[in-house]
Amino acid sequence: MAKLHIKKGDTVYILSGKDSGKKGKVLEVFPEDRKVIVEGINIVTKHVKPKPNQTFNQDGIVKKEAPIYVDKVMFICKNCGKPTKIGRKFLDNGSKARVCKKCGEVIDIIGKEKE
Repeated sequence: MAKLHIKKGDTVYILSGKDSGKKGKVLEVFPEDRKVIVEGINIVTKHVKPKPNQTFNQDGIVKKEAPIYVDKVMFICKNCGKPTKIGRKFLDNGSKARVCKKCGEVIDIIGKEKE
């Protein structure tokens, strides 16, 4: 499985495409396809047929987010608020963390603590 620099819940900046320059929250990540679904970005129109055993009535013309390549998005740091690259760093306790390349702050811890 491929590792991506983006995780579910991250805020990202769109680099290219019809929605370039916009920001959004990552709703879903597909590492095997190297794609992400971003809230309010890459909206497509789908024609959905009604189904007899459907619990909620979602038929007709539906607008929803479609996946985009992870290479077209850039992480926005919570500390400095700028689009930035992500580095990885080992902490003193042996765990691994994602680090902002612009401000150097730890974004979150991704590895387990070594015993």
